[in-house]
Amino acid sequence: MTDLTHLTVRDSLAGLQAADFSSVELTRALLKRIDSLDPEIHAFLTLTPNKALAAAKAADDLRSSQPEDLPPLTGLPLAVKDVLCLEGVRTTCGSKILENFIPPFSATAVQRLLDAGVVPLGKTNTDEFAMGSSTENSAYGASRNPWDLTRVPGGSSGGSAAAVAARMTPAAFGTDTGGSVRQPCSFCGTTGIKPTYGRTSRFGLVAYGSSLDTVGMIARNVADVATLFQHMAGFDPLDATSVQLPVPAYTLPETDSLKGLLIGVPEEYFIEGIQPEVENRVRAAIAQMEAQGATAVPIHLPHTEYALPVYYLIAPAEASANLARYDGIRFGPRLGEGEDLWQMFTQTRGRLFGPEVKRRIMLGTYALSAGYYDAYYGKAQKVRTLIKRDFDLAFEEVDVIAAPVAPTTAFKFSQHTDDPLAMYLEDVFTLPANLAGVPGLAFPVGPDSNGMPVGMQLMGPHFREDLLFQVGHAYQLATRWHENWPEVNNKLK
Repeated sequence: MTDLTHLTVRDSLAGLQAADFSSVELTRALLKRIDSLDPEIHAFLTLTPNKALAAAKAADDLRSSQPEDLPPLTGLPLAVKDVLCLEGVRTTCGSKILENFIPPFSATAVQRLLDAGVVPLGKTNTDEFAMGSSTENSAYGASRNPWDLTRVPGGSSGGSAAAVAARMTPAAFGTDTGGSVRQPCSFCGTTGIKPTYGRTSRFGLVAYGSSLDTVGMIARNVADVATLFQHMAGFDPLDATSVQLPVPAYTLPETDSLKGLLIGVPEEYFIEGIQPEVENRVRAAIAQMEAQGATAVPIHLPHTEYALPVYYLIAPAEASANLARYDGIRFGPRLGEGEDLWQMFTQTRGRLFGPEVKRRIMLGTYALSAGYYDAYYGKAQKVRTLIKRDFDLAFEEVDVIAAPVAPTTAFKFSQHTDDPLAMYLEDVFTLPANLAGVPGLAFPVGPDSNGMPVGMQLMGPHFREDLLFQVGHAYQLATRWHENWPEVNNKLK
């Protein structure tokens, strides 16, 4: 009998439609695998087995009573990153300050998939308030990479990527503010989309950087990501930054031909210090696409070198404002009861925020302070415009841009914890897409010499997720890297 936990999204939906198995059977199989593996991997912060099984039974009953008119994802289990609200389920953002927060509503992107019939398995681990590249900043302990339990799964959507890689869920929500979908996908050998800013609703996403945050999806292949993204994308009147554009049908090619495609290869993304195996794998993937009919064109994104400092001025500044509400009065528990107001603020925020969150709040507050705003935040916004212009000009010459996701494969735990700059440099190739607001698709292109996955990203013009899906799917039709998976059971014996 087929192991139900190894089914992709599309295979799961096909099996449910054919009555090869029920949603309850599929959900139970995944929950059993989570029970077996997650004590070591720690991909989940909150499991919802009762809610999941109830939703699965309701899906099976609905399929029996009205098989001709079903929501498109009826009975499909998936997981939700713990920075997205799920009604009635604890949403911590990986922080002690929200340890007991239970939202009374679901995020729009989540609700749209619930309405389409999905079954929520639980909430996945994340760096605190999505601030990190390894999940080591989670207040509830780090997640582990299923390929090597001594290595990080990436961040901040590390729990989601690890859960998908370990076959504990066929797909999971992720969010991407500076690379937090794409980098964990690269480290864990999964596929994920960071959408165009404004393509998916941010309503119900606990904000980190409001001009940078996007809600994406992580799965095992491009076809699965496109299937789910079709139902979560689109305009939302509850989100002022949501763009009122129709969502196209994300149809995928039936052949692997890439004839006529122009791929831009920016030299600024192949820099000194990049792990040689990462560069080799990405260049080999580009060569594979050329063998499928594409043409690779050298291009320049000249302001790429400024993306890191620009991001770490803009994102912390926005975080400083967004996290001001967690003060023991509006949100979060109250410490220092009976003391004066400022002591209560200091006790609550000082003891319940982790060191990385406090670091970014202080950096952002400084950048916004009187006398420094124009010199730091204001100037960073001007350079951000130049970075966006680089992409606009590039897309006048090429269809997509191909680049590494990260300069290295997954690193060992604690390797960068004493060096914040080294940690920030892990996102050096992903930050520009967020600053420019363009979409990015990450997928595996082979292993390094230690067997760790290497990820590649394709970036496209604004709102051209359809093009990224078509190119990525064609590549995956011609290759099999996305079918590799870690044999986690052997590592746990």
